[in-house]
Amino acid sequence: MTDQRPAPISPDRYTEEYFLTACEGYEDFLASDGENLSRRLRAAFALAAVRPGMRVLDVACGRGEIVRHCAQLGADAFGFDYARAAIALARNVITRDSEGITGRMGLAQADAKYYPFPARTFDRVLMFDIVEHLHPWELHTALREAHRVLKDDGMLIIHTAPNRWYDRYAYPVVRLFRRMMGQGAAYPANPRCFLVEHNLDVHVNEQSMLSLWLALRRAGFRARVWLDSPPQQRDESPILAAARYVLFHWPPFRWFFEREVFAVATKRR
Repeated sequence: MTDQRPAPISPDRYTEEYFLTACEGYEDFLASDGENLSRRLRAAFALAAVRPGMRVLDVACGRGEIVRHCAQLGADAFGFDYARAAIALARNVITRDSEGITGRMGLAQADAKYYPFPARTFDRVLMFDIVEHLHPWELHTALREAHRVLKDDGMLIIHTAPNRWYDRYAYPVVRLFRRMMGQGAAYPANPRCFLVEHNLDVHVNEQSMLSLWLALRRAGFRARVWLDSPPQQRDESPILAAARYVLFHWPPFRWFFEREVFAVATKRR
C-alpha cells in the first residue's frame, strides 16, 4: 500500500524574505529589532507565564525573538526551526547585546516532528503560528513530541490563525458585504490570500476551536481552547457596531467570526 500522506512543505519556501515580510510579527520585529512583540505574539506569550529558572522550548522559532524574550525573563530558552533562513535570523537575535539577559539561549535546526531533546525536559513548550503549516499527520506527530519533552506539570501553549470556520463559513459573508460596500478588491475569493498572499503556499491545516481540541486530546493532552480577534475600533453606525458586537461576542456567531485560536494544554494523567 502506498503512503497517502501529503508531503511536508519544503523548508526552501521559508526564506528570509518570508520571515521579514509575511511571517506574523515581522513589522514589530523590524521596527524594534526584535525587542517588541506583535499583539498576537504578545497575547500568546503572556499565557506561558515564563518565570526565572524555567526551561522553555520554542517550536519553529522563526526569527528568534521569543527565545530572547524568554531569556530576558530569566528562563533557559531553546528554539528550533527547519528553515535555514530562520536559524540565521534567530542566531543574530540571540547573539547580539546580552545586557539584562539572565537565561541561557540555544538554537537547533530540526524538524517539528522530531524534537532533538530528551523526555520531560521543558516546563513550557510554545507553538506559535506553526500548527497551520503542518499537515494533520505531521501535527499529530509534533504534538506527541511536545507531550514527550514536557515535564509532567508543564504546559503547551498554542496560537494559530485563521480559525478554519471563519474561512469556510464567515469569510464568504464578510466578502459579500465588503463587495456591496465597494471594498471587494481587498477580499480575494480564496481566504488564504487575504492579507498575506504567501499563506496560499504554506497554510495547509487551519484549525477550528473544536478540531484543535480534538487534536490535542488525541495526542494525550487536556486543553482549554478558545477564540479571539484583533480589537475592532471603527467609526461606524450604531447598527453596524451592534451587529459587530453580536458576531464577535455571542455564541454561536463568535465561533465563526473570531479569527484566532488559542490553547493551553497539559498532560492527561
